[in-house]
Amino acid sequence: MGLGTFALDGKVAVVLGGSSGIGAATALRLAGQGATVVVGYHSGKDRAHELAARLPGEGHRYEPMPVEDSDRLREVADLVDRAYGRCDVLVNSAGVTRRVPHQDLDALDDELFDSLMRVNVRGPFAAVRAFAPLLKRTGDAVVINVSSVSGTTASGSNIAYCAAKAALDNMTMSLARVLAPEVRVIGVAPAAVDTGFVPGRDKQAILDQAGRTPLQVVVEPDDVAVSIVGAVTSFRVSTGTTFVVDGGKHL
Repeated sequence: MGLGTFALDGKVAVVLGGSSGIGAATALRLAGQGATVVVGYHSGKDRAHELAARLPGEGHRYEPMPVEDSDRLREVADLVDRAYGRCDVLVNSAGVTRRVPHQDLDALDDELFDSLMRVNVRGPFAAVRAFAPLLKRTGDAVVINVSSVSGTTASGSNIAYCAAKAALDNMTMSLARVLAPEVRVIGVAPAAVDTGFVPGRDKQAILDQAGRTPLQVVVEPDDVAVSIVGAVTSFRVSTGTTFVVDGGKHL
């Protein structure tokens, strides 16, 4: 008999970067299928509060979870353990970038480069490290790393961001190897999503990019959220792989 689907009723999910964009859409989808959700945020406390209050179901909460603060991530893991006794799903959706033309090497200074690596690479690792004991304890848990097609195309908001997402994809494979068999680790890589994530990228730029893809669709946060939930619930024999959700932009 196969594994079947991963039912979310009674499960606990922690969503980093959960106050807006892909993270918020994912929190809504996970709660809609029965999960109790902890909405992690950095600066969006009011958004996180509002989101947690309107999630379907009961028992949801919101917590500050700046991914650069490893001590705080461990504190939240302990809090989740005390409050719920389990963590079944961890979604690493927190991220940051800035638009820097690839040819302008001097504009990509050391501090910006290092900050992109801290948030987009070290942050997800630190979150997994903090929650790994709790995830492994369930014997059947899932980590989702929200990556980007930029990690494979090397075309994105700046060179460091592309490198960071490539590193995240590689780390997804490493973590899948060391956390198995108790934990699946899966990446989901969208192209430009209509979230306002990249400062300076307007709606028209999103529309123009969508028009150049085979499917010619604007990828919305909920499109990625549906893919994340699908990976959690249905990709039961997949781990260490990153699924592209980009309307065919990589082609």
